Amino acid sequence: MILDEAARVDDELYYAVRPMLAVSGGALMLLSTPFGKRGIFHQEWTGGEGWERYRVTAEECPRISAGFLEEERRALPAWAYRQEYCCSFEQTDDAVFDAEMVEAAITDEVKPLFGTS
Repeated sequence: MILDEAARVDDELYYAVRPMLAVSGGALMLLSTPFGKRGIFHQEWTGGEGWERYRVTAEECPRISAGFLEEERRALPAWAYRQEYCCSFEQTDDAVFDAEMVEAAITDEVKPLFGTS
């Protein structure tokens, strides 16, 4: 099973398709450029077990010209260029809190307001 643009696929879809491989013994492939530091693609890329990972940047692809990449570099915000063409998991410039700040704010010492009892 192939999930293309996996970084943009809802996590719920990912969870729904995994059981389909139980009987067939089939393989699961996630293909994508990053889409921020969120979601199942980021989670599996950075910490998932049992995956083969292949990273190919646009500069390594002979079908993409240096001229095109230079145009894109000038046209896009730096973070968007790095994300789409350099396979970099990026924060957006308009985020109030980045992922590291949110993670640093979470602690076991504070009981959640909702969800668990």
